[in-house]
Order: sequence, then structure tokens, then C-alpha cells
Amino acid sequence: MEYFVRHRTTYRYLQDVSYSCHLTHLRPREAANQQVLASDVTLHPLPSSQARRMDYFGNDCEWFAIDQPHTMLEVVAESRVRVAPHPPRDAALSESWENVRRRLEEAADDEARDAVQFMFDSPLTRFGGDVAAYAAKSFPTGQPLMAGALDLMHRIHADFRYDTTVTDATTPVDRVFEMRAGVCQDLAHVGIAAMRSLGLSARYVSGYLLTQPPPGMPRMLGADASHAWFSVWAPPLGWIDLDPTNAVVAGEGHVTAALGRDYADVSPLTGVILGGHDHIIEVGVDVIPAGAS
Repeated sequence: MEYFVRHRTTYRYLQDVSYSCHLTHLRPREAANQQVLASDVTLHPLPSSQARRMDYFGNDCEWFAIDQPHTMLEVVAESRVRVAPHPPRDAALSESWENVRRRLEEAADDEARDAVQFMFDSPLTRFGGDVAAYAAKSFPTGQPLMAGALDLMHRIHADFRYDTTVTDATTPVDRVFEMRAGVCQDLAHVGIAAMRSLGLSARYVSGYLLTQPPPGMPRMLGADASHAWFSVWAPPLGWIDLDPTNAVVAGEGHVTAALGRDYADVSPLTGVILGGHDHIIEVGVDVIPAGAS
């Protein structure tokens, strides 16, 4: 499937902002099943300085600064991407979770050494003992890792309420776990914390969902904004992307933007401002199949 992706973010400030500096993760990344055909980020007002680079995790990001007074900032990212389906993967063929944990502890091969960095606490996924006990129910002795991760994904979907009113971008995972509620970002953090509590690797994936599903298919939660899910390392199958908000393995309808340890690594737009006082944020996302009106 080929998609046109538009992500528009508008900040309206009550007072002048005299200077602002921002970092964006808005351009989709290349992946084994994803090709970026075109990508452009438009800024208003025009920045005084701007630079594009790859971050540590290989994400395409952009830094810019505005040194003129402004009461509005608009950032529009428009991309064309082609997403291919993942090949079929049999969960039973993944190694047992104990064996994968052993491989991560030993870090004797390149693949394991790369995955090790996603084993450890990160600012938004530090967890307490309850998370580990919750995770253990999906991983009995000898359980293939992907089978356990799929079970965990379905349990999070069943046990946590999708609610856009109870969390924000800084809510820690323990608080989400207490409330049993949150948005896609929070549910992804729960999955990541659960996997890491067992000594396994999991990473945060930001991206987008197809805005309008094919005829006869249900509309997925989170399709009106940037989306998030988590990915687990399940050798020999590699990294498997799981969407607990919708209880599905990420597929052709998921467009990957960036990956990191948690949301803080890949926030679509972050920065600092001088002035501004109160502000209003408006975000609009469209993921449209090529050729659709």
C-alpha cells in the first residue's frame, strides 16, 4: 500500500514568543517493509536556522530555531510512503523467552548487543514490582517469546481503558498501571515496561494509522493523531511490532515514523520557548491511500 501522510501541528500563543527552538521527528523512517518516497516539513514562520540529521536511533529528525517574535507556530509534515505486509511469522518458532534473556545477558552476538540497549529503564518506563508480576502471567516456563508477547498485548488491550483525558506526555508508566487507562503512548509504555521487567528487550515505535480503513474493516483507535505501539525482539523472527491499543500485530495500515526507548526519545515536536505564556495546540493527522480523494 502507498500512502500520503499529513501531520499538521499548530501552536497559538497568548503573548509573543521572542525565541523558540524545536526538534521534530515527523519524517517516516526507512524500514524493511517501508519505503519513504518523499518527505517534506514546512514551517511558519520561517526559521532563522535549520538542520536535518539522523539521531542515535537512526530516525530522520529536524532541528530549527525562530528568532523573530511570533504568536503562532505551524509545522506541516507531508510524506509519501509505501508499506509492504510483513511475511507470515509463526509465534511458536520464536525462541523461549528464557533463552532470549540469556542471549541478552551474554550479548555474545551483534544482534543481541544491538537489542541490549532496549532492556533498561528509560525516563517514562521506570516500573515497580506490580508490572513484573503482571508480565509474568504471559510468560510461563518455556513460552516462546513471541507467543508470550502476543498474550501480553491482548491482556493490555483487555485490561486498560483507552481514555484521552487521564494522562499527558509526561505520565510515568507506574501511574498508567495504577489507573489502568491511557492513550496509545501509555499502553505502549506498559508493554515495554512489562517486557523489560523480565529482562527482555522492547522499544517504543511512533507512527500513524490508516485514517479510514478498507470497507468492512473497523476503524482503529488512535487514527486521528500520531499513533504508538511497542516492538519486541523475538529471535529468530527479529523485531515484532505489537499494537496493544487495537490488539493487532502492526501491518500495512501502520506507518512507522521513529523508534526509541520511550516517547521522550521520539516526540513528534518538542522544544523550548521564551515568552508565549498560555497556548493552544491543534494537531491534525491524515493517512490516505494513494489515489483516494
